[in-house]
Amino acid sequence: MKIALMDSGIGLLAATAAVRRLRPDADLVLSLDPDGMPWGPRTPEDLTARAVAVAQAAAAHRPDALIIGCNTATVHALPTLRDHLEPDIPVIGTVPAIKPAAAGGGPVAIWATPATTGSPYQRGLIDDFADGVTVTEVPCWGLAEAVEHADERAIDAAVAAAAALTPDEVTTVVLGCTHYELVAERIRAAVQGAGRPPLVLHGSAGAVAAQALRRIGSRPEPGARTLGTVTVLLSGREGVLPAPALAYGEGRLLQEASPAR
Repeated sequence: MKIALMDSGIGLLAATAAVRRLRPDADLVLSLDPDGMPWGPRTPEDLTARAVAVAQAAAAHRPDALIIGCNTATVHALPTLRDHLEPDIPVIGTVPAIKPAAAGGGPVAIWATPATTGSPYQRGLIDDFADGVTVTEVPCWGLAEAVEHADERAIDAAVAAAAALTPDEVTTVVLGCTHYELVAERIRAAVQGAGRPPLVLHGSAGAVAAQALRRIGSRPEPGARTLGTVTVLLSGREGVLPAPALAYGEGRLLQEASPAR
């Protein structure tokens, strides 16, 4: 089994680690775009072109499925990527976990990039899945960039700024950017109110990994003993995991399980 994941940077690590935990025996292809990152400020057309190039680099390794490990790329490029690759390679997008978060009753905060916060896409998800639940959209200025570079001081500052915009009564936070899942516990510590019930965090990595297995007719086998390989593509060139990836447990999991090549 071979699963490919794509993103402009290391936001794909959360979903990659989720796949590794479900199927340690799966070979992994991680396709990043250091030449074109960040994707967020790009026009939808430019972003889609970059995403197609990154996806095609991964597709050349003949994976069984491709996960778009990026919310922004899913919004803008998912239909195009499916047109290019399906039905030969199933393409799985990443959508903020607003539906399961709202099912808990809220109040809910959605932490997302400034470009996504207030967007028609996110507002549509809220309208569709959070009717009757109090939802606060929280723009997280600079957080994805700080996580991408493993800049500890910048992460702390960005998390604190977003926490200050999060109402005290919030019981659930949706991590609306894949980078945020890499610092989930720091977000929890910043938002958790003293004496209040444990804060619930909703990311997308686990659900996306499980959906990828379903799409190819496979089942989780977390006890598999054989470890799959890890191939890293950097704007189409074979390389190694970027150094900041190893600042996170998800990156170290990949390095320990099977050295990147």
